Amino acid sequence: MTLNVPGLVVMALFYLLILGTGIWASMRTRKEEKKCTGDGMEITLLAGRNINLLVGVFTLTATWVGGGFILGIAEATYNPTLGAVWALMPVPYVVTFFLGGFFFAKPMRENKYVTMMDPFQKKYGNFVSNALIIPALVADVLWVARTLVSLGGTMRVILDISYGYSIVISAVVAVIYTLLGGLYSVAYTDVIQLVLIFISLYVCVPFLLTNPHSLDISLTAYNETFQAPWIGTVPLDEAGKWFDDFMLLALGGLAYQAFYQRILSASSYTQAQMTCFVSAGFCLILGIPSVLVGAVAASTDWNSTLYGLPTPYENGDAGSILPIALQYLTPTYVSIIGIGAVAAAVMSSMDSALLSSASLFSSNIYKNIIRKQASDREMQWVIRISVIVVGLFGTGLTFLDSSVLVFWLVGVDMSYTIMFPQLVCVLFFKASNGYGATVGVMMGLTLRILSGEPLINLPPIIHFPNCRLNREGTLTQFFPFRTLIMLVSLVVIVSGSWLMAKAFDVGLLPEKLDVFKVKCKQTKPAEVSSAEENVELSVSKQLLDNTTSC
Repeated sequence: MTLNVPGLVVMALFYLLILGTGIWASMRTRKEEKKCTGDGMEITLLAGRNINLLVGVFTLTATWVGGGFILGIAEATYNPTLGAVWALMPVPYVVTFFLGGFFFAKPMRENKYVTMMDPFQKKYGNFVSNALIIPALVADVLWVARTLVSLGGTMRVILDISYGYSIVISAVVAVIYTLLGGLYSVAYTDVIQLVLIFISLYVCVPFLLTNPHSLDISLTAYNETFQAPWIGTVPLDEAGKWFDDFMLLALGGLAYQAFYQRILSASSYTQAQMTCFVSAGFCLILGIPSVLVGAVAASTDWNSTLYGLPTPYENGDAGSILPIALQYLTPTYVSIIGIGAVAAAVMSSMDSALLSSASLFSSNIYKNIIRKQASDREMQWVIRISVIVVGLFGTGLTFLDSSVLVFWLVGVDMSYTIMFPQLVCVLFFKASNGYGATVGVMMGLTLRILSGEPLINLPPIIHFPNCRLNREGTLTQFFPFRTLIMLVSLVVIVSGSWLMAKAFDVGLLPEKLDVFKVKCKQTKPAEVSSAEENVELSVSKQLLDNTTSC
């Protein structure tokens, strides 16, 4: 292959467009800061809670439709051992948005929280909330890394550009416009990116479906005579794993700061709900082209193409099947359009992860713990430095691809098995307290480690039902063990909180050992209620006296 000069020109124009939009949005941020006498940090992190519905839908959808979304769906559909039924992301994401809109948007938006960790800090204090911030920050850093890896691999296939150069350039552009304008820059660039994703993917699909090297995908969907059918199946003994993966994607997404950054930036609770519901439909629509790409690739006679044999799957290139299909099954100019879709998807997810992690550190750690008296100007610099640091870490990890994959999966696991039950309890169970939360974290983490992980060659100590060798000969849990761990954590948090509160209440444990001040919090509402009653009696008496004197 030779360097694809037209493709490089198109990508340069795309990056200039995104950077220009980010700079324009940063100018709007400056205007809002000058007009507003309130919290400048809130303007940077939440766009002053003034994002309109259309922009909100675009930025939430673009955040979830990232490089992993586009490439992962195509890979699963193409993979002969999986198929489209294992390309789970679109449908679980619909569940994520509907659950988020129905149940999580109201308590988060009406309490005017700045980050996902605010309710933890308010209810449990700094010790427990800081421990829970760590997995959230790690997940964001690894999100940055994985999105950049997907872009580097795609550019390497289509443009024949160095993997390292493509990653560094993309990271620099995303960091710059996120630095300049905060959520305003991220949201408005997401609008452009989502439009590019939609147009680019759907422009490529007709060329793929009509290429001369592939059979009609309707004939190969279930027909095994050509090669494995691309629809795929879920064997009965793997149904537990399929369900576990589905729930991981559906509920794990509810424990990401990037989701709540969009919810909290809405002007009202009802708008936050509508943002979630409309975004759910967009996720389904944007998942269709990737499924079709994977289906075409699975129906292709690769020996008749310039790629030749062995096939991409046999070469271990299934993860790059989307750029490979664009490169060998469409005209050059169409493949360049396709790379624009991947680049837009990557940038839209990366900037969200950058601002998400900067929000957690600046608001929950620096402002609430390190320097409570920090000025708005100081906080602006803290946010910018946080964005740079996360960008550097994420970019650095891209050169350790296999390790990043492992840690990314660990981060997703932690979001589901640890953070999700914690968030449910802090928002919906009044009885939950720091003791239950601490025991819940320890229990969830212990069970997850003992359950093993084939990707890091960690053998399972606990053998759940249907724990057996997978197709690669590795001992794997086919039982929905992560869902079980999540439920166990949920029960432990609630029951542990109740037992500890009861122990202090009846005097089984001395009050001096109550480090989380559970007993004080239990008596506080009664004291407040009593005080309110006294105020009401006093006001009533004064009104009565005034009436009598008149």
